[in-house]
Amino acid sequence: MTNVKIEKLLINYKTLEEFKHFKEYGNQELSMIEDLQNNIVENDSESPFFGIYYGNNLVARMSLYRVTAKYDAYFEPPQDYLTLWKLEVLPSYQGKGYGKALVDFAKANNLPIKTNPRINSHGFWEKMGFQKAHYDMERDLGENPLIWLPEGVQEQEIH
Repeated sequence: MTNVKIEKLLINYKTLEEFKHFKEYGNQELSMIEDLQNNIVENDSESPFFGIYYGNNLVARMSLYRVTAKYDAYFEPPQDYLTLWKLEVLPSYQGKGYGKALVDFAKANNLPIKTNPRINSHGFWEKMGFQKAHYDMERDLGENPLIWLPEGVQEQEIH
């Protein structure tokens, strides 16, 4: 794999059409389509999606949100962190380093990262340095989060 460029994806009809190729296509994309149709919004720069193109084809994507300490329901003490989800690489492009490139892009923010892995993806996340979070079962929000902590950040309890 040579020189991968990660781009912030514009939320427009073209991008939403490309999202239909991904398995994790769901409520978030449908809600964006509805917003586009209702408001005729094009090229919203506040997109949470980042992706990798191979030629003109979107082959990998992820959604990355920053959560501020004010809304932190996981870490003690509360702190800013990133939530990474909808990480997906199209099947014919898997195993070529695109998923790792997206995770490395997120890690470059030097903030803790929380993700909720899809079934059968734990091996990938472990290779990326993510660990099972310690959390209170009553407050797990139905999630089974994994976390990554930047170097120099003490392991913290997730509550």
